[in-house]
Amino acid sequence: MKSITIKGSKRESVGKKSTKALRNAEMVPCVVYGGGRNLHFSAEEISFDKLVYTPDVHTVKLDLKGQDEPIDAILQDIQFHPVTDNILHADFYEYTKGQEISMEIPIHAEGVPEGVKNGGILRFNLRRVEVRGMPSKLPDYVEVDVSELTIGDNLYVIQHDDDEIICQVTAMRDLEALEPDEEEEVDADDVPASEVDAERGEETEPTTDEEDKKDSE
Repeated sequence: MKSITIKGSKRESVGKKSTKALRNAEMVPCVVYGGGRNLHFSAEEISFDKLVYTPDVHTVKLDLKGQDEPIDAILQDIQFHPVTDNILHADFYEYTKGQEISMEIPIHAEGVPEGVKNGGILRFNLRRVEVRGMPSKLPDYVEVDVSELTIGDNLYVIQHDDDEIICQVTAMRDLEALEPDEEEEVDADDVPASEVDAERGEETEPTTDEEDKKDSE
């Protein structure tokens, strides 16, 4: 898995006034915890572009002034302003060498489903799957082969307790051209008072069991 570096500075004060001043200067208040520390720092908002505004997933090296070595971490949580979408705060989790971590890895589909070739639609219910392992061994994405999926087939997360669906192929109703004098299409099932003769297109009244007996006599 790829890693990006975010440079920052330790915060001397964590009060509301200093936090507001940081945000006005387009800096993001941050905290990194784990590894026996709880460290507050700030970083330029622009440095989060490749970490947040991308479908890819990265581990992070926090290069903080006054820190002897960069801190290995992953983004744990991030808060955005509800109106401007500016980053309000970011939480990082520090991991140590030899420690396994859990991350949500994007899912990439490989191939064209048979059901799609036959007029179906491939719908994704899950775009990421949680994977646990050594940071250096975690993949950039999880590739799933969807080429054999037919209409009605589902692809599941096999290690998930609830068998969560990753994607499914569903049927797409064929749209028939309407006649000039028709305003909308109505299914025969929606007209319980009459039956439609499929061959002649004529409407006939439904018969009861007693009427059927008389006809047979």
